[in-house]
Amino acid sequence: MFESLTEYVSGSPWTYAFLFVIAALDVIIPLVPSETSVILAGVLASTGDLHLVLVILFAAAGAIVGDNTAYWIGRKVGHRIVDRWFKGERRKQVDWAHKQVEERGGYLILIGRFIPGGRTAVTLSCGMLEMPWRRFIAWDVAAGLVWATYAAMLGYVGGRTFEENPLKGFILAFLVALGIAG
Repeated sequence: MFESLTEYVSGSPWTYAFLFVIAALDVIIPLVPSETSVILAGVLASTGDLHLVLVILFAAAGAIVGDNTAYWIGRKVGHRIVDRWFKGERRKQVDWAHKQVEERGGYLILIGRFIPGGRTAVTLSCGMLEMPWRRFIAWDVAAGLVWATYAAMLGYVGGRTFEENPLKGFILAFLVALGIAG
């Protein structure tokens, strides 16, 4: 099965577009397996079927586009959500979250990128709580590049370690990523 998948995506420029779309969708639909896809692409890069730098760039670009989509959704509809659902005593929660975004927003973006579902919550919150976009994008670009490099390199090293059986490299890399996310 792994060999047939490898043959299907090997050297195809559509593989990079697929990575971009998967990484972008993951923020809006957290069940989309972006990290797994980037790890797999890293394994394929270790066999020479894909270019590692392109895997990293396309995955990071997709993640950044997805994060910015969530940010702008939060920015456009966030005030309606706050006004409707956070009244009275519950408003303190929004005030606390706003303070956290002001004080630690960059770190939250960076750390949230590595937590499935966390990246969605953080990017929506940054938009909803009106974090300045210039500050958001600076941290988001850094987070996207670090995340894509980490996932692709994890697959690459796993693939290189088990050159004779890249499936073992993928499984090892996936388990390491699962442990880190946990």
